[in-house]
Amino acid sequence: MARRGAGGTDGGIGSFFIGFIMICAGGYLLLRSIVIQPNFGFGTVMFSAWGIPITSGLVLVPFIFGIGIIFYNSRNLIGWLLAAGSLTALIFGVIASINFQFAHMSAFDLLVILVLLAGGIGLFLRSLRTLN
Repeated sequence: MARRGAGGTDGGIGSFFIGFIMICAGGYLLLRSIVIQPNFGFGTVMFSAWGIPITSGLVLVPFIFGIGIIFYNSRNLIGWLLAAGSLTALIFGVIASINFQFAHMSAFDLLVILVLLAGGIGLFLRSLRTLN
């Protein structure tokens, strides 16, 4: 019986694991170099509907009414829609207000990250190919 390599092909298991480790290291270094700065508060404009700025505090108003309706009658669909809709809008508003920036790094750091990622992907994909 023929011995099969990575992905059931005749490719090399060594290049599979080396490529996988390179991808993990490059991805870790890339994600570690990203700085996240939230820009969120109860006065922050999240959306603009018909020219009216909707702040995160204003999104809580239908949420409060929805919770009140749910406590009064838990089978009322309008209360559930108000609460779920305002929570969804709040979550999307928080996500939309996040700023992603690269941390200060040298060109050598960026080149190491790119070589690890691109080289790792190349080795990984080559290991899944049948060698001739």
